[in-house]
Amino acid sequence: MMGSSWDKYRTYLHGEEEKNTKWRFGGPPNYDVVNKLFEEGRTKEWAPGSLEEQVQTLVKNWEMEVFHKADITQYRSLDPDKYTFSLNGRKAITLEEKKKLGGGYNPLLQTSMPQELRAYDPNEETADSSHKIFTTTFPRGFALEILHVYSGPPVIVYKFRHWGFMEGPFKGHAPTSQKIEFFGISIFTVNYSWMRLRR
Repeated sequence: MMGSSWDKYRTYLHGEEEKNTKWRFGGPPNYDVVNKLFEEGRTKEWAPGSLEEQVQTLVKNWEMEVFHKADITQYRSLDPDKYTFSLNGRKAITLEEKKKLGGGYNPLLQTSMPQELRAYDPNEETADSSHKIFTTTFPRGFALEILHVYSGPPVIVYKFRHWGFMEGPFKGHAPTSQKIEFFGISIFTVNYSWMRLRR
């Protein structure tokens, strides 16, 4: 998955500003396979320059940076000193606190479910182990599209859809090839510099 070609959906993956980037897995990620899944399965195609397209680009850049850039000072989609993350009304946490949760998928999968009911337990996984689990289970990736933008900057509220196909094993369970799909609402609060630099 290394050795990225030009990616039209992730503008913070290429260019002069990225040439000294420290990548978590040794090199820039390649999103060609998941981009194909996205293009074949999306339900919306936003006009270039539209607010929806800009929000989709922001979210894809954010995801790429928090999963793949090793040095938080090299993030361009967020301000590491001001960024906080909150899931389902939980207390907002900083990037450092996210890292303590194991980084990667773990902050997104926090749960109050009893331990014995957890198919995936974020308390038992690291950023590296969760990355391996998800890239093995979903070898074509987990695509994301923006379905609706309810408000624009500075407080962006949007509905998203995430989907992938379980074409690899998951913790001893055989692949089923079934589509795994979920929907959610997210809020990004952005500053003026994002509004100037979003293109």
